[in-house]
Amino acid sequence: MKIAFFTDAYLDITGGVRTAVEAQKKTLEDLGHTVYLFSPGFKRSDTKLKQLAKQNIFVVPTCRFFIRGVIPTARRPRLVEKWILKQHPEIKGFDVFHVHYEAGCSIAGIRLAHQFKIPVVQTMHGREDVGLESLIPFGLRTFVGVSLDWFHSWYLPHDVKVKKDDFLAPTRARANMWSLMANHANQVDLVLTPSAHFKKKLMHYGVRRPVEVMPNGVADAHFEEHVVTKTLLPGEPMRIIWHNRVNSEKRLSSFLEALRLTNGKYKMDVFGDGNELGKVRRMVERYDMPIKIHGATTFEELVEKLRKSHLDVLTSYNYDTFGMTLIEAEVAGVPAFFCDPDMEEIAAPGGYVKSDGVSVEAMADSLKDLMEHPERIEKMSAAMLKHRDEVRQSERIKKLIAYYQDVIKKAAA
Repeated sequence: MKIAFFTDAYLDITGGVRTAVEAQKKTLEDLGHTVYLFSPGFKRSDTKLKQLAKQNIFVVPTCRFFIRGVIPTARRPRLVEKWILKQHPEIKGFDVFHVHYEAGCSIAGIRLAHQFKIPVVQTMHGREDVGLESLIPFGLRTFVGVSLDWFHSWYLPHDVKVKKDDFLAPTRARANMWSLMANHANQVDLVLTPSAHFKKKLMHYGVRRPVEVMPNGVADAHFEEHVVTKTLLPGEPMRIIWHNRVNSEKRLSSFLEALRLTNGKYKMDVFGDGNELGKVRRMVERYDMPIKIHGATTFEELVEKLRKSHLDVLTSYNYDTFGMTLIEAEVAGVPAFFCDPDMEEIAAPGGYVKSDGVSVEAMADSLKDLMEHPERIEKMSAAMLKHRDEVRQSERIKKLIAYYQDVIKKAAA
């Protein structure tokens, strides 16, 4: 098959969306399929653009100044469409388009699919309503939410209007973001979500297109053949790792406060970047915590540290739709710690600690209990390793290919 990926979250970022997209592209290519990937990105030399092009990765026109946090932003969809058709007219003959976000580049992908009557699949990766609330200052949230929803409606039809409620849209800004997500999804042939709990939320807010659960996977290249079960000896410092965005919605600073309350022995490595990185650095320095902050990095660069860890951490609540951290830990046989009950759908049975609540005190109590019973680490690690083959991308890609074949068949009928 010839497949085109359109995503606004790939080049020059780290995080679960990039990791998931990268693993899908590589695995599809290993199976003999052609995959083009279109994404905004920061300015590069002609030499580096050619290097990316050899991998069928293409940088679409990107704004010079307007950046979503630390993420490059595509220019207006019509400009992106025009550029793609000029540079890569061959995509008119592709079999399927796969869209991985809801901003400019992804909007362009849907519009091009409609123009050339190519079936299009959309993966809804994340909660844009919570993302807006965590990244935009309080006084600007309504303006930004309304503006983004309005901008989106210029390019794709909007027949769903989400109103404020007591569920997941308690503010006008968040209601507008649910409106954007629902109307975006309703323009494709098939919607994929990484988890069942997110599928229910999308359908609740008006997604009418077929929705299927398609969990993310880990690239087979990251599966070390001989992985040892992790053990924590009495009195030994617990080695903790964080490899997520360091944004406020991820709640790393709250986790650090919980660590302080334990008075236990630990060492921690933090990989990632985001709007709370400065706050986290200041906390570590102020309290002289045994934590090393590495900043933004690729998954390949942190794998060795992950394999030597006792505990992997994901402390967001009512935000993550999947949590790549949890299955990356599973591959390495590292027990996981989280707060959100939704994440029990993702984590390997018996391989995690879920705190009894989301507060600092609740997390501290769960951590203290684990530190006082170090033998639990070995049992949880064994549970992780027992289930790890289930998250191989080579296995999960079979389901994705079947979905592609189904939408292609229906489009041809």
